[in-house]
Amino acid sequence: MNEIILVVDDDSANLMLAQKILGKEYRVAAANSGMAAFKYLEKNRPDLILLDINMPQMDGFEAMERLKQNEKHNNIPVIFLTADKSVETETRCFQTGALDFVGKPFVPEILKSRVKRILELEKYHTKLEEMVKEQAEIITSRTRRISEIQEHVIEGMANLIESRDNSTGKHVKNTKQYVKLLAEELWERKMYTEILDEEYIQNIIKAAPLHDVGKIKVPDGILQKPGSLTEEEYTEMKRHTEYSQDIIQDIIGDVEDEKYLKIAKEIALYHHERWDGEGYPKGLSGEEIPLCARIMALADVFDALCEERCYKPAIRPMDRVVEILTEGKGTQFDPVMTDVFISMRDRLEALLD
Repeated sequence: MNEIILVVDDDSANLMLAQKILGKEYRVAAANSGMAAFKYLEKNRPDLILLDINMPQMDGFEAMERLKQNEKHNNIPVIFLTADKSVETETRCFQTGALDFVGKPFVPEILKSRVKRILELEKYHTKLEEMVKEQAEIITSRTRRISEIQEHVIEGMANLIESRDNSTGKHVKNTKQYVKLLAEELWERKMYTEILDEEYIQNIIKAAPLHDVGKIKVPDGILQKPGSLTEEEYTEMKRHTEYSQDIIQDIIGDVEDEKYLKIAKEIALYHHERWDGEGYPKGLSGEEIPLCARIMALADVFDALCEERCYKPAIRPMDRVVEILTEGKGTQFDPVMTDVFISMRDRLEALLD
């Protein structure tokens, strides 16, 4: 279908001439004023506008300004029509956003060549935009796929490490779910808003599976020991937090953005810190402990209580689990966060089933 050209001119002779010159190659619509042009644009979208400058009521420059302010019309190419060939007028034409101008009276070959050139440029521009958009979508899709593969690999590695202590193999999946549930609930309640936002939440969820990756360096005899650990064994076990931080830096330090890397390392290093300062490895207390690590601490302990381990059975009923978490409120855990976590009891139990 031929392109549509809207010719706007208060001189009917010029409208008829434009129709005669362009009508064989294009569909030509005519408007004898700026107001008539905008009336036409309410229901139609031309491929090009030929806009006279000197018109009563609304001149071409006013009409051009109005076009540029309208999101529906501001990308329609415009060629000004004018009998004024002064440098000032020519400069103003381009300053207002016109792509070209044609002098009056019309010279048929010049008018046709200018119209053809602008339409071809617009076609090229549109095609280029489509190509850029298509390539951007391909890159986004590939990036998303690479990220998904990377997350699967990380979770798979974390699961392999967790399986060394004869756990059920669900710890990585479970804690990630609990972290997600708690972080999103805190966000919904508009808590910790100076830190917690959507990006932070996504980074916590993504980083959660790596929290115990340092256990790969802890001897099997300690991980799989069914009874109590000796003081020396417990000291070695506690080092898994520092091992985790180092391993995270080694495996993703060069491929992940700084915000995610920081959160992953903080979760790994500090999720065994306690609110009262009696935790490890640094003995941090209260809000000195990074928010992500406080969230991870609740998720980690809740799963440890609810699932069987080589050194203990799963704790039931849920009332006893809640009781233990409540006992840790303000000593082991962030007290405000603990209340929120316990308030989600029904949703947490649903994830256990």
